[in-house]
Amino acid sequence: MFELNVITRFAAAHQLTMVGEKCENLHGHNWKIEVRVRGEVLDDAGVLIDFGAVKKHVREIMNTLDHKFLNELPMFENRQPSSERIAAYVAEQMQQRLSPDGVRVASVTAWESDDASATYVADVP
Repeated sequence: MFELNVITRFAAAHQLTMVGEKCENLHGHNWKIEVRVRGEVLDDAGVLIDFGAVKKHVREIMNTLDHKFLNELPMFENRQPSSERIAAYVAEQMQQRLSPDGVRVASVTAWESDDASATYVADVP
């Protein structure tokens, strides 16, 4: 099994209710997102998938989140845009963009600060 990891960042605001006094106020983060993909078969060039392709897909997803008020985005309608849900959203969007060549999303971690993160672990067969 091979795994590749790509790290990117985006900035956005959100407001969470019922999680704690500070988080109930409108506030922002500079999120760090780690996307990990995995697969078993290398191509003829000896790579699982080109890092450039993974970065392109991640960049497209980040464009939907960057410098936005997350609570107002359709993907979080009636759902709080927590770090957990951000990680799950990125994983779902990333999996849709990967071609059916055996490369799957393994996990996505959303860091809302240097010492706090949430990880979505995909159900990888």
